[in-house]
Amino acid sequence: MKNICLAAACIAVMAGCSASPDQTQADAQISAAHQASLGFGEQYKHQFLTQQVGNKAERVSPQLHNINHYVRGIMQELVNNLQYVTSSTPMAVSSFVFVDGAFDQASLLGNQIAESFIHEIHQFGIPVIDIKTSDFIRITEQGDFVLTRDYLEVSATQPIEYVVTGTLAKHQGGYLVNARVVGMKSKAVVGSAQGFLPAEIANALLNSGKPAEGVKLIKG
Repeated sequence: MKNICLAAACIAVMAGCSASPDQTQADAQISAAHQASLGFGEQYKHQFLTQQVGNKAERVSPQLHNINHYVRGIMQELVNNLQYVTSSTPMAVSSFVFVDGAFDQASLLGNQIAESFIHEIHQFGIPVIDIKTSDFIRITEQGDFVLTRDYLEVSATQPIEYVVTGTLAKHQGGYLVNARVVGMKSKAVVGSAQGFLPAEIANALLNSGKPAEGVKLIKG
């Protein structure tokens, strides 16, 4: 009986010591990254609240808000549950697409939401990688261009660790916006947020490919 108890005690001790040094180090790194992201988020929220108090007297009428205002609110919610993201983790932003549509086609609304997120993430202090920037400047008679939508003109390897992406859904009176931060390698969601974009705000966007409606000029 004593031998059995002694053997059980030895197994228990061995089980407690079974974690390899590499595994222990990896767990410590994950924990440190998590704590760093929490501290990073708290610092941002403190800065945002301070800014809100300072701008209290300059509040803009809701009728004058644009898409950037609503994206800022979604970004605040993302910060509240963001994990593993810090000022040293490069991030990219992709176009937002309709949840019931093709995931390889974006609307003007989805592209503008992505553009607004680029600004908010930069303001947040996270390094942003603009994936649409080519490796050269194209000079033409129409202008000088560095942005492109041709995947052959951008670098095949970019130091992106996380990406902000999301979907849109048409809703009575506007659009539901579902945003999330996803690890490029792990595919794990490390932050999520939802918001609502009123129809009058979204409809204020004008498609540059279509002539704007307005008063017609008549030659005298």
